[in-house]
Amino acid sequence: MHKKRPAQNLLIPLSEAVKVVQTGHILALGGNMLYRRPVAFVRELLRLPDPPKDLTLLCFTAGYESDLLVGAGCVSRTRTCYFGLEAFGFAPMFTQAATQGTLLITDESEASLAFGIRARLAGVGFMPSSAWIGTDMFKLRPDVKMITDPYTGEELTAFPALSCDVAVIHALIADRRGNARLNKNLGIDPELANIASQVIITAEEIVDSLSTDVHIPGAMVTAVAHAPRGAWPTSCYPHYPIGGGELLRYVEMCANGQFETYRQTLDEHA
Repeated sequence: MHKKRPAQNLLIPLSEAVKVVQTGHILALGGNMLYRRPVAFVRELLRLPDPPKDLTLLCFTAGYESDLLVGAGCVSRTRTCYFGLEAFGFAPMFTQAATQGTLLITDESEASLAFGIRARLAGVGFMPSSAWIGTDMFKLRPDVKMITDPYTGEELTAFPALSCDVAVIHALIADRRGNARLNKNLGIDPELANIASQVIITAEEIVDSLSTDVHIPGAMVTAVAHAPRGAWPTSCYPHYPIGGGELLRYVEMCANGQFETYRQTLDEHA
């Protein structure tokens, strides 16, 4: 759990913020589906001369920004209950890697992610639940065990605790001390911030002080970076909608084997 520290100026350039992510890290990306994803952070990460490799990608749902990391060869394992582009179809590079067997996929559900996070927040190694009982999920996840409730004798699922090295969350507004506002659709971003060793906030707007409607308190944050339009082409209500044309361009170029060409033109279309 995070220790409270004195308020300080945490604002750094995005080019410096990405250096927090190192090879082998478990990287959690905030937002949900095609909403408020930390796209600018991912773009900047891929600009590094030697982007981190062997990442485990932890997302409640993974989308466009996650697919960029998979396509760039940065990800070795995924932990998410959904990986796709909603109405725009499959996530092309994830689908390719999964089909070719070059990506380790840890099958998750909403329940396993939620209970794993709860276990971490409670400071215990697992969280019991009746979820998955009667399903074949245990064949896919032999690491998830059954336990006996000592009070009722009932057999329960023991979901292992989840944590991550770095969580990156895109906010509508943040101050220099790290306090951040996410709007009403929080996803599981506050929970990701709680289980991460380091938290990076990217924000559409930076102010000197933010004291109302704070969803991520500055005491939990490692660094803040200014990133206007930092979620595009995913949406960031009420600032801008989904960039459907850009997502279609991405899907088409990947389908034609042009991921690297697309990657090289990211800045031109941001």
